[in-house]
Amino acid sequence: MTLSFESFNEQNLDPIYQVEISAQSHPMSNKVMLSCLGKRYFNSAIYCDGQLAGFYIGEFVLDESSLIEICIAPAFQGKGLGRQLMQHYIEHAQQKGAMSCWLEVRESNTAARKLYQALDYNEVDCRVNYYPTATGHEDAIIMCLYVM
Repeated sequence: MTLSFESFNEQNLDPIYQVEISAQSHPMSNKVMLSCLGKRYFNSAIYCDGQLAGFYIGEFVLDESSLIEICIAPAFQGKGLGRQLMQHYIEHAQQKGAMSCWLEVRESNTAARKLYQALDYNEVDCRVNYYPTATGHEDAIIMCLYVM
């Protein structure tokens, strides 16, 4: 399996957005995704043997980075690509000067939470009823990695 990472922009956003809508129960809108291509944002797509497998979008402000979105296409889930993508995000944030990396995750997303904990993220807070679900709302768990 050959992996590669490439940043994306408005010109090659369509396939990225297709991954978003295929993998998320409540995907961000195309308009919101476009707004995440501005100056303070950075991103990368991961390709597995030349096929788009996923992406992340990060934000950098002062000395902090926030993971805005990370997504692995359903056909590529369970192959360790989320870990590869997260490690790429953390390295990219550190290169920009981040001293901490923040994210929020659905409380029900136990696989993602285990991955983040394995990468030394710590749970620091909770946003009650933050994410919509098919039957109501669920909490967002806020996590942080200090990378000083």
